[in-house]
Amino acid sequence: MGWKSLDDMDLSGKRVLTRVDINVPMEDGRITDATRIARIVPTIADIRAKGGSPVLLAHFGRPKGKPNPEMSLQRLVPALEEAFGCTVTFVERPSRDWIDAQPGDAVILVENTRFTPMEEANDPQMAQFLATLGDVFCNDAFSAAHRAHASTTGVAHLLPSCAGRLMQAELEALEAALSTPKRPVGAVVGGAKVSTKLDLLQNLVKKIDVLIIGGGMANTFIAAQGADLGASLQEADLHDTARDIMAAAKDAGCTVILPTDGRVATEFKAGAAHEIVALGQDTKLAADQMVLDAGDDAAETIARCFDDLETLIWNGPLGAFEIAPFDTATVAAAKAAAELTKAGKLVTVAGGGDTVAALNQAGVADDFTYISTAGGAFLEWMEGKELPGVAALTQ
Repeated sequence: MGWKSLDDMDLSGKRVLTRVDINVPMEDGRITDATRIARIVPTIADIRAKGGSPVLLAHFGRPKGKPNPEMSLQRLVPALEEAFGCTVTFVERPSRDWIDAQPGDAVILVENTRFTPMEEANDPQMAQFLATLGDVFCNDAFSAAHRAHASTTGVAHLLPSCAGRLMQAELEALEAALSTPKRPVGAVVGGAKVSTKLDLLQNLVKKIDVLIIGGGMANTFIAAQGADLGASLQEADLHDTARDIMAAAKDAGCTVILPTDGRVATEFKAGAAHEIVALGQDTKLAADQMVLDAGDDAAETIARCFDDLETLIWNGPLGAFEIAPFDTATVAAAKAAAELTKAGKLVTVAGGGDTVAALNQAGVADDFTYISTAGGAFLEWMEGKELPGVAALTQ
């Protein structure tokens, strides 16, 4: 493990500099999804229960290193107070003297860390300033752990540091899924393009037993075997790479499962007329036909594969899940994984924006063992890369 949790820290009477991710989506001044706020509640509650006072650091939006009233964290104070059940005191330009003048159990929210270019540059001067605001550093923002910023890594080197409850849960779930998984372990990797997940695929085939590839990515692998997939999304310049990944998987003893059939249409729209077509090296679609989802046989094959697994990692949909009926395979596979999870037969860990949206659409997000709130950090962990925010907690 190598990192400490809140259980390892003496917080009584201390100001706890706490990096959180409350970068929630907003429309017309209203939060449309407060999941990220809800996820940090246990950390805030535990810090206060241990006699500490949380001093929250966070970013919001992409202000590009300049103050922007539209991206002020002050807008989130009402939502935070509702979630925490206490007053949240907002401060634009904090000092340690000002912080020490606040009540010992205060929850303090510091203005958007990205209102200065020093944050993303991991400027030592900013890290040193932030370190003056607290006695202990708690990082609860796994979703920002792949960024070496002043508020995620710089300050961690200057104060006694630990992981918050959300960070702890993320790390424990991912370590259980990839570092020390119950075997056999499989992964569903979907999405549009192989090019965005090359590192992920190359790392996974060395660590898992079964790799299930879906979405537009699968088209590239099938086309690399000789199929003509018409107007389907696929990356012709990566056919050699796809074949290399298949060869690497074979050498590593990893079974790769590609869709054996797919939903094919000539239009990409809801309710489009479609047919299910067998997919393989001899497939030849018309010039205007597109594979937009895995077929029924493919979905059944994937579900049967789940029966033989102990651990499943999921990143990416099996088709264009945003539009019916091209969400069919993703929903069917997700429900199959959820049923096995509820029955205690499968450990399921999922992450990535599209993945979470797809599992929510299938109505099974609450049934998975763990769903990561992170996007880029989740992917980079699966790619086998060191995350600066995590590494800083172990030093």
